[in-house]
Amino acid sequence: RTTMKSLRFICAEAFVSNAEFARKSLGAVAHDLFPLLFKASYLLEQGEVIHDLVENWPLFDFNMGKLLGATLDYQEDLSHRTCSVCLESCLTGLRDYVLNQSSPYMKKLKVVDLTGIKDVEVQFCKCKKTMGRWARTQLLSKLCSELLVYLQQAQCNPGIFEISINVLIDLFVTERNYELVVQALLKKCSCPLKICCVAFRSDNLTLQKFFYIIKLTDASLLRKLEIVHNVHLEMGHLEMLFNSIHFPLLTSLTLPARTFNVRRFTATDEQMLTNIGEKMGEMTQLTELSMSFSILTGRIQNLLSPLKTPLKMLDVSNCCLNHADMAFLANSFHANHLEALDLSGHDIPGLYPSTFFKLLSHCSSVLRSLTLEDCNIQDTHVNMLILGLSPCQKLQEFKFIGNPLSSQALKHLFTFLCELPMLKNVEFPVPRDCYPIGITYPIDDASLCRFDRQKYERVAEELNLILLQANREDVKASTPLFGSYDAAVQETNNELGAYLIKSFKETLEKFTTSFNKMT
Repeated sequence: RTTMKSLRFICAEAFVSNAEFARKSLGAVAHDLFPLLFKASYLLEQGEVIHDLVENWPLFDFNMGKLLGATLDYQEDLSHRTCSVCLESCLTGLRDYVLNQSSPYMKKLKVVDLTGIKDVEVQFCKCKKTMGRWARTQLLSKLCSELLVYLQQAQCNPGIFEISINVLIDLFVTERNYELVVQALLKKCSCPLKICCVAFRSDNLTLQKFFYIIKLTDASLLRKLEIVHNVHLEMGHLEMLFNSIHFPLLTSLTLPARTFNVRRFTATDEQMLTNIGEKMGEMTQLTELSMSFSILTGRIQNLLSPLKTPLKMLDVSNCCLNHADMAFLANSFHANHLEALDLSGHDIPGLYPSTFFKLLSHCSSVLRSLTLEDCNIQDTHVNMLILGLSPCQKLQEFKFIGNPLSSQALKHLFTFLCELPMLKNVEFPVPRDCYPIGITYPIDDASLCRFDRQKYERVAEELNLILLQANREDVKASTPLFGSYDAAVQETNNELGAYLIKSFKETLEKFTTSFNKMT
């Protein structure tokens, strides 16, 4: 599909396509044309022009989401293009904006917002090299540190020290970039570019380092907090975090696996859980909560009943929920507001079918994303599932990998899914009849790939044909065996892999030592 361009945008493209001419002519360009030229340069990946536009930015704010989003001159949204050439040019241009004293424009810039950049799986930029969230965190921190070193060493114009620009960014910190980010945050007061953390993701970090860096970020600005892989946060640490730091604007919270484990609970732990629930209740903006792979049997009410704002997103996948938990969810005030729900890893048909469908009916008018992976949904349950999903007319995404469904049942389900007008993405399981007879569910990792590929391809073609015949080419159907695409994991998988190998080696050494002592 070709997106229409205005005559102004076509002229802007022609102007920036000759980089040498454009860079020489910027001094004569009207202020209000800079956003137009920026988007045209980004589309054409004209790194040098992008750098010079940012270096001479004449306006009060620089908002990447708005600059690259749909505009009257060019409707296509470019904010999902995390092109390395463009983003590096942008950030180095920002550094040089501070240093450049010969710019013909008065320095008005006060706010730079980098939070509108979206990391996606498929990139359309010509260079095919992306700069993800981790790399953006790394580069901005590095530029801030370099800027400070330069200002300390060189004979600078005193005017530089009057420049103060708030740079809003979604930080992504791991062991590998931790020191660099810490240095940038510690010296924030002295640096003309002031990192303002709006969202914070922490992977592969010791608890001590996590607590130190989270206190360096200004928690009063934080809207999203993700504590994920290899941050060994347990319930006591979470209570300590909430007691020591106030998060008034937090809208989204993701906790690591095994934060909660009610099977080991004492009376003290029960009180601790109540305290955490109350602290979460004080977060009046909180609407998204992810607590996957914790053991929360019978305790969902303790955590969610104190919340004063209804949740729009809830991920309680693999949390060992019982009937009381599901009954609470179905009857709570959250149910009518849930736009995204993940109940993966629960035997829904076997444990609480009617309660689940009650929950589904309550959120059906707003539900956009439903994930039911490894939920023991079988052929005999498909008609009931169709009945439950029928009112969900706003559903955009349905993921149900890992369920023991036959190819015939999948065809029946796909015929129905064609009727959901907003549906865009479906993740379906490898049909049961593609696996050897006697396969047990949930399928272990060793057996996951041992299926008849040719038969699967034939079934996948038939399912796509059902979509095609219903004029639903807009629906993407796939089977990501090892989970959906995660930009953050993809970007740092080498570091994550190295950490897992190191942990395995340490565990093996401890086992060997213990074994040797016994023999």
